[in-house]
Amino acid sequence: MKEQLRRIAFVAAAAAFFVIPWIFKPTRDYAPGLAVILGIAFSVTWGNPFSKVTAKLTSTLLGATIVGMGCGMNLIAVLHAGANGFVYTMIGIAAALVIGVTLGKKLKLGKNITWLVSVGTAICGGSAIAAAAPALKAKAHDIAIASATVFTLNAVALLVFPAVGHMLDMSEVQFGYWSALAIHDTSSVVGAAFQYGPTALEVGTTVKLARALWIIPVTLFLSCCVAGCGEGEKRKIKIKVPWFIPGFIVAAAVVTWLPSLAPAGGFVKELSKYLMITTLFLIGANLSREKLKELGLKPVIQGVVLWVVLSVAWCAAIHFNWINCVA
Repeated sequence: MKEQLRRIAFVAAAAAFFVIPWIFKPTRDYAPGLAVILGIAFSVTWGNPFSKVTAKLTSTLLGATIVGMGCGMNLIAVLHAGANGFVYTMIGIAAALVIGVTLGKKLKLGKNITWLVSVGTAICGGSAIAAAAPALKAKAHDIAIASATVFTLNAVALLVFPAVGHMLDMSEVQFGYWSALAIHDTSSVVGAAFQYGPTALEVGTTVKLARALWIIPVTLFLSCCVAGCGEGEKRKIKIKVPWFIPGFIVAAAVVTWLPSLAPAGGFVKELSKYLMITTLFLIGANLSREKLKELGLKPVIQGVVLWVVLSVAWCAAIHFNWINCVA
């Protein structure tokens, strides 16, 4: 009976985060952050009754929401924003990898955990870790620690970034750039930008996806220059590109080239926003007590210091107009 009640409560909470923001407009600004907090609270205090399902489902739902958002965007504007953020993402990724590896050596962390946390912070959180792990031949324990470290900081970003953005009186375009350049995971970028405003959401999503494309060259670098190779073993290069990136581009292209589909695309985009809030609840629910126990102090120190340094640096660059933020 208790287990059944827990399952019902979990499903009801997930559904509520989709329905309530859609129907009741005043809740939309607070729903993404609240979804993550309640997801974590539910999992830590009562346990996630569908942990195996949500662990697999969240990445699919995240991809679906991003593709759905592409249905309401103009491809020309998307490519323009992505191209404008290309140089900034390249600089940020290079800096993150150099600082992250240096911190890892200072803290005497293992090579794989050092690179996994650095790559997760530099590019796109869990997706980058999943892509880098095969190239590094990383062990499951290292992957789990890196993922838990990055995921925890993602949850913090969802709550902290919008508050700091408002405190600094950032425009929506500025906040979109900051969140896209400084937050690890795509879902957290979208969630934070969604709270800030529709323009922040479009800019943040576009620049973040451009940043995520760096998975390809970074994975090649790890395979060729970082990963070890056993005696007599041929070096294998493994690259995993998130499917939602080409999906997002195709969706935006279809709506751009077929204007008659724009109203339907706008509806799909709007629907995707509320699906994202439900996804954020599920992402929060994936942070279990076990994952929290896996977090060693040194990887957390590396992740926090690296993230704070990059976040402050990008914030300062945007605040002093060193970055040309255009929608």
